[in-house]
Amino acid sequence: MDREELLGLIKTGEGYCLDFKESLPSDLGKHICAFTNGSGGKIILGIRDNGSPSGYMLSNADEAKINSTARNLEPSIKVRVERVDGLAVIHIPEGENKPHSSAGQFYLRIGSTSQQLKRDEIRDFFQRERLVRFDEKPNMQFDFEHDFYRLKFKDYLERAKLTSVQDERDMLVNLNLLDGGYMRNAGVLFFTQRITKFFMSATVVCVLYQGTDKHQILDKKEFNADLISNYENALTYIYSKLNTNFIIKRERTEKLELPEDALREALINAIVHRDYFSTAQVQVDIYLDRVDISNPGGLVSGLVRKDLGKRSMPRNPLLMDLLLRIDKVEKVGSGIGRIRKAMEEYGLKVKFDIRESWFSVVLPRPVLKTVEKTVEKTVEKILELIEANPKITQKELMEKTGLTRRGVEWNLSKLKEGGKLRRIGPDKGGHWEVIKRSS
Repeated sequence: MDREELLGLIKTGEGYCLDFKESLPSDLGKHICAFTNGSGGKIILGIRDNGSPSGYMLSNADEAKINSTARNLEPSIKVRVERVDGLAVIHIPEGENKPHSSAGQFYLRIGSTSQQLKRDEIRDFFQRERLVRFDEKPNMQFDFEHDFYRLKFKDYLERAKLTSVQDERDMLVNLNLLDGGYMRNAGVLFFTQRITKFFMSATVVCVLYQGTDKHQILDKKEFNADLISNYENALTYIYSKLNTNFIIKRERTEKLELPEDALREALINAIVHRDYFSTAQVQVDIYLDRVDISNPGGLVSGLVRKDLGKRSMPRNPLLMDLLLRIDKVEKVGSGIGRIRKAMEEYGLKVKFDIRESWFSVVLPRPVLKTVEKTVEKTVEKILELIEANPKITQKELMEKTGLTRRGVEWNLSKLKEGGKLRRIGPDKGGHWEVIKRSS
């Protein structure tokens, strides 16, 4: 590693595969163990907490201690120590015989921290969640020249406040997204234009229902771009289908019927913690009385229900690392707590439906008045459009209201039954006539 490569690595910042220490830590075994139980990584000695170099002159005794610590892991591993430009870099390989322990304790890299796990937890985790995780697998079908969405990558670097004198591939290596020249699945999810080209089920499906069950679908959208776009577009869709209440204190302000923090956390958790080996999709179901956000994959092995909101073992640590860098997730393991708190502030209680292969967050809606307002707003919109253009087609109504064809047909039928609307002439060539507007 030369000076230029080292500076690029430092600018990348701490994360899932990179740690900074100002000096040789007393708990070095913990960190080496955590990295080798993950995808491997690097510890740079001589870096302050703020990311600036302080320098570290590695002695022969230090190097001997590092090698001895690695050998004393169970099973033992070999590390490589390098002196570069007044700093020291410890290169830690991914373990071949996971899980490894240090002084009888087991550790795993979660986000930018090394966390201790119980022996049974980590053994169960590796046995049931596969030694090779989906997000870390190299994708042989991804063609870097044709499939890499450079504008999306540039946008990501800006959001993460990352700058580098290195080229794209070097930065991707520093983010642990390239493996032997192939993009890992985490990078594919983030930096391709159409996620379904590689993973048909890695989409977010949003469905709006007429009532409290799945009998009548009013609208349905499937988002299949890159992971961040899918998250942001699905969140916008959810907001658009919920009601806004007006609160008058010193001034008139708008407040969504459900807390935005809870919706954001539930959706991002579903995306980052889902089982991407599954053929099912992340699903957002919007009913009159609740919003269900669910993902394939139950609790990660090693966790039980009482751990919910207290501990975290991400199923997709590389995805978690990428999202942490752009503040889409905050402190690891705190999302469930924020959902609960946000709902409590609204006087509502969140429910978690946890199955072996599914995890659902159920957010109850305050439905007494908001249901009537939703229907009334839809009806008024349709009548306004018809008054402006009596020859408007169902397709045009779909485009202007965001409803499905069945949703438009259902509303037109109800308006005709209620004596507010009638059809003059045939389906083709005829027109609508508004008889009575809603009060």
